Amino acid sequence: MTKARYLLRFDDICPGMNWRVWEEIERILVANNIKPLLAVIPDNQSSALNVDPPREDFWERVRVWQSWGWTIGLHGYQHRHLITNGCILELGIQSEFAGLSEAEQKEKLEKGAAIFKENGVKTRVWVAPSHAFDRTTVRLLPQIGIDIISDGLALYPYTEEKGVLWVPQQLWKFRDMSVGGVWTICNHHNHWDEKHLATFRACIERHCDSFSTFEEVTVKYASRRRSPVDNLAWGMVKGRLWVTKALKRG
Repeated sequence: MTKARYLLRFDDICPGMNWRVWEEIERILVANNIKPLLAVIPDNQSSALNVDPPREDFWERVRVWQSWGWTIGLHGYQHRHLITNGCILELGIQSEFAGLSEAEQKEKLEKGAAIFKENGVKTRVWVAPSHAFDRTTVRLLPQIGIDIISDGLALYPYTEEKGVLWVPQQLWKFRDMSVGGVWTICNHHNHWDEKHLATFRACIERHCDSFSTFEEVTVKYASRRRSPVDNLAWGMVKGRLWVTKALKRG
């Protein structure tokens, strides 16, 4: 059986995030040559995500991470949630996009993409706040140059008929997944403390050889279609590990 591979994803990357904790996370990642996916909010308007004073050099830092080969993802537009419905993943009612008209969604996506462009940041990857988006969002993403979605439950990445590649996101902490597959571990570091950091450091050092990069898996699985084997991820994760965590975190 193919050995499981893991991807690291960090959400809510913004100017006012928890920089004290982040600096240590960054050191751990660099020391172990781990290249994560960073979900960057173009224009954060969520006060809950402002833990530290905003960094004036934020976009310079994003460009540095990009130069290191780290993947930058578009994490919505302003991380402002509306009460909507129709989310593909059916994870509650909070969304910045799902249920809005095509024109409203297009405007937000274009504004977010424009901020990235203005700051010299390139991306092909979409990371929806609260995992909440709909088929209209998916249809619009290629119009702003995005053809990869980090979300959903499957055992391996797969490409839809219209060319959008889904890289599943199934975990919130490292677990030994003996069935194989590609498993994305989503992290929200804003409220981490020293205990969280110690656990994270130990996990990375113990399992660093099991991590892949986002670029590696997108190349490897670019032509793969979803198959019945992907339903294993639904059975193993949906009720027990994934949905409960998703409803607790943004």
